[in-house]
Amino acid sequence: MRDLNRFQGCLVGGAVGDALGYGIEFTKEPELFGTWGPEGLRAYKLVDGVAPISDDTQMTLFTGAGLLTDRALGREDPIFSINEAYLDWYRTQRAAFSPAHTGHSWLMNVPALYAARLPGTTCLGALGAGGMGTPEQPINDSKGCGGVMRVAPIGLYRGDTGTDFAYIDRLGAGAAALTHGHPLGWLSAAMLVDMIHCVAQEDASLPEAVAHAIATVPPLYPRAEQDAAYQSELLEQAVTLAAGTQKPLDAIHALGEGWVGEEALAIGVYCALRCPDSFEDAVILSVNHRGDSDSTGAVLGNLLGAKLGLQGIPERFLRDLELKDVILTLAQDLWQGGNPEDPVFRAKYADATWAPA
Repeated sequence: MRDLNRFQGCLVGGAVGDALGYGIEFTKEPELFGTWGPEGLRAYKLVDGVAPISDDTQMTLFTGAGLLTDRALGREDPIFSINEAYLDWYRTQRAAFSPAHTGHSWLMNVPALYAARLPGTTCLGALGAGGMGTPEQPINDSKGCGGVMRVAPIGLYRGDTGTDFAYIDRLGAGAAALTHGHPLGWLSAAMLVDMIHCVAQEDASLPEAVAHAIATVPPLYPRAEQDAAYQSELLEQAVTLAAGTQKPLDAIHALGEGWVGEEALAIGVYCALRCPDSFEDAVILSVNHRGDSDSTGAVLGNLLGAKLGLQGIPERFLRDLELKDVILTLAQDLWQGGNPEDPVFRAKYADATWAPA
């Protein structure tokens, strides 16, 4: 089942959580709740009338572009194409926009993406070194959340072609392992794409999606058995806490701060399960804590947005969101899948000549 509403909800929802959390990342809780009240920040901190996204959404867009470039060029090697897309993103962090750029997709024709929004040092270091890590041959020992926060488009990929979950999950892990070598840095990514695929394309409930990821991903990586067990236990704890009576902030503290992959995923899952029918309540909960607010907000937004769809996201979060039209365009291209013979699709993802109006 390919539902455009859910594809858009997944990517826009992630950007909403990212932008809301970006405004308060690194803010201590006494200041956070002392300034904005008992629920914390409930609206964007606008800059020149816009709610800026962070590197989380930037890299998510480039993940999607890599998938579609692979399709446009007929490569059938998505990891290589995703790595090329990440190198494009790396260039946007190191240089100003130029119409004479070289790149692999139309995203390089979007001047607003040439903005450094606290990019992760692990991502910059790994990409700058020119390596391509894999789960089997790690590039470093990082388990930071920079892997999981960017892989949501993989959960939306090729859902109508008989692609099995093992393929999707391995692709999610492989995309994260390009820069994050610790098993918890890429297992969390594999589990998130598994969940997104479940809710967006299989119409699973959120609890069913979490259970599916726990059952499906660890057997793919027997050499990472201990780390997979830990990630699964943390997710099971999130499920238990969401059904319990503990105060939400205390529950989030019990799961961690979100700076590492397994914690960011667990916090996002907790908030989705705690407020499954209200994107607004869930996204506010997901960012108002002492940890990595934009990444936990992005993970929550990707997951719950995939479930509730774009129509489930309140208009007030859409109105001022930076690059909303770019995000919607990429979501529609992922939903359509892309025809390599279509000249517009080729202009976007093979020739990189197309630019949004």
